[in-house]
Amino acid sequence: MSHFSTIKTELRDRQALLEALSDLGHAPREGSLQVRGYRGQTLEAQLAVTQVNGADIGFRLNPATGSYELVTDLDLWSQPVPVERFVAQLNQRYALRSILAATTEEGFQVCEQTQQQDGSIELVVTRWA
Repeated sequence: MSHFSTIKTELRDRQALLEALSDLGHAPREGSLQVRGYRGQTLEAQLAVTQVNGADIGFRLNPATGSYELVTDLDLWSQPVPVERFVAQLNQRYALRSILAATTEEGFQVCEQTQQQDGSIELVVTRWA
């Protein structure tokens, strides 16, 4: 019996996901990877982050939705925050990375980026006409 859990996400941009994971202090691996779980069980994913206990947090592309699902053995979760908080932090960093890429593509420059006390991030961007 598999111990792996799948958490659906709206994370579609691989580069923004990689950058968001790096922002959170993880070194994601890419490729056709075997995510490790309970008693050596594995599951295939396209991105993975190794935890200190040897188990992995994986991200598997769902072809039907075009989004990356988080796959992991929740019994072996070894992050400083619960999985729900991890996903919330990842979503915030992913959104920031997506916005930064889009603003750069449109010719804007970030003048100011401020982390607010409530955890939100405020951006000020400009573009010279």
